[in-house]
Amino acid sequence: MKLKVILPTKILLESEVSKVIAEAENGSFCLLPRHIDFVTTLVPGILAFVGVTGEEKFLALDEGILVKRGAEVLVSTQRAVQGNELEILQQTVEKQFRVLDEREKMTRSVLAKLEISSIRSFINLGE
Repeated sequence: MKLKVILPTKILLESEVSKVIAEAENGSFCLLPRHIDFVTTLVPGILAFVGVTGEEKFLALDEGILVKRGAEVLVSTQRAVQGNELEILQQTVEKQFRVLDEREKMTRSVLAKLEISSIRSFINLGE
């Protein structure tokens, strides 16, 4: 199978694999080359895959969508981090996702203030 992981700005990974293991809302699942076509939403977690030479690799994913169509497995997600060791990957994810979460909180706060300011301006125009 060909695994392709797509982020909003780039293709993170494109690799030939013999197995993909991921986690959906109703639990984890495994895809092998002869499985039927399949579509699911992914929850934040670890996506594991085995290359054609037998090495197991890991990706930490944010929420996303997985589509298996024929011999192709496409994963689309906002954020992903690649690593070979789960412990190091977990630490990396915690650092990177925390920084992004803080940025999102600050952005939401600024947007809320802008919205309030706009509403006040419209109210003042009506007076």
